Amino acid sequence: MSKILVIDDERSIRNTLKDILEYEKYQVDLAEEGTAGLEMIKKSEYDIILCDIKMPGMDGIEVLEKISESGIDTPVVMISGHGNIDTAVESIKKGAFDFIEKPLDLNRLLITIRNAMDKSNLITETKVLKKKVSKKYEIVGESEAIRKITDMADRVAPTEARVLITGSNGTGKELIARRLHEKSNRAAQPFVEVNCAAIPSELIESELFGHEKGAFTSALKQRKGKFEQADGGTLFLDEIGDMSLSAQAKVLRALQENIVTRVGGDKPTKVDVRVIAATNKNLSDEIEKGNFREDLYHRLSVILIKVPALNERPDDIPLLANHFIEQICGEYGMPQKTITEDAIEKLQEMRWTGNIREFRNVIERLIILCDKTISGADVDAFAAPLK
Repeated sequence: MSKILVIDDERSIRNTLKDILEYEKYQVDLAEEGTAGLEMIKKSEYDIILCDIKMPGMDGIEVLEKISESGIDTPVVMISGHGNIDTAVESIKKGAFDFIEKPLDLNRLLITIRNAMDKSNLITETKVLKKKVSKKYEIVGESEAIRKITDMADRVAPTEARVLITGSNGTGKELIARRLHEKSNRAAQPFVEVNCAAIPSELIESELFGHEKGAFTSALKQRKGKFEQADGGTLFLDEIGDMSLSAQAKVLRALQENIVTRVGGDKPTKVDVRVIAATNKNLSDEIEKGNFREDLYHRLSVILIKVPALNERPDDIPLLANHFIEQICGEYGMPQKTITEDAIEKLQEMRWTGNIREFRNVIERLIILCDKTISGADVDAFAAPLK
């Protein structure tokens, strides 16, 4: 049941609103002045707040300001018997959802509450979605190896330094890149990811820098590249060791001059992008072989972060197992499963060549094939590595 708080110094108004809203199946709390209303807001969560503007002591505008300062995003509808355009405008500027004059028009009131409820539901859904996304990209682990790289990432994130993340396949390099972005001053701007290994060499330049209409056979319209899409935010170049030498030269120019030119065009475009790169290759070896530009390497590797393999952090396996069990059971909509200590010990003894990616797949397999509790025998039966 949706919950509404009414803050008004007139008892008759409070009681009338309570009767009307409860008839409409809302749960209603009442406060006779601003200070009492703020105390109730601190103790309970409300879907909507109805607040009178003119009250003795703390008036409605002050209440609205206090709510805004506290970071509470509950829609606030202001009501007043002394309303005018200036009052309404001030309320909206301070963050009110809407303004209603007394005497209250019942239809107007209910429509406003319904609209405010839609906003409140959207806010709630957005919070849940953000929480799910955040949990999906959470770095799980308390081992010394994982703490060292998360501490480094947190120290580097607020700067504009470029970061090169290295590590074997499946270690979670993307999670480090996302952490760097989310803890940076660019967190509110785009995080754009490019898997350089998944894009054919003849298309990588168009993907990164965009193209003009008619630049090549299938270029039917102008298209912005990833550099322009990430303007103001972060561009994550995953598996950069697989990028062609011609594309590397253009990336180097973009990093040096903060300028990109679309394929088939001659007009340079200014971009403001922080580049984070990752690779599973030894770039020093690739430089010696002539496959990677040394000058680009030095541009990218202001900060080097090496993500440890799962075999280097076996103490994190219990946390990872429970994290993936909770995540996967939630995705499948099935009851939460548990895992025994001997199952954990067997998982710690295994060699994880595919790292976290392989580990998650094994946990998913165990969840599907096992009963409510995953045992050591289940691990022996279903988690055997590839021969």
